[in-house]
Amino acid sequence: MDEDGFVRITDRMSRFSKIGGEMVPHIKVEDKLHEISGATEQIFAVTAVPDDKKGERLIVLHTLPEDKLQGCLAQLSESDLPPLWKPRSDQFVHVESLPYLGTGKLDLRRLKEIAAGASA
Repeated sequence: MDEDGFVRITDRMSRFSKIGGEMVPHIKVEDKLHEISGATEQIFAVTAVPDDKKGERLIVLHTLPEDKLQGCLAQLSESDLPPLWKPRSDQFVHVESLPYLGTGKLDLRRLKEIAAGASA
């Protein structure tokens, strides 16, 4: 919050989800997952798909082997992230590689497409 008591969005709106009326920053969830996993490169990417009950729900695309993912999920459940920000285990989707644009940035449109296909 700023000095006036307002929340200021400082990242792209596409990097936030509105879940149950609360804005959830994807980068904070990604940062926590990378911290837990000890990764030195990006292996998690958070996006969202529509949800009938809460507006949106998080989907995490990852390149982590399944056995290592289970350890991360256990630590995530014990982490200090707000409960609404913690994706459930069935919201993790393994991909061979995360989609990037020619500029080296994550391809947010492609992330959403992969997530929508996986959750359908």
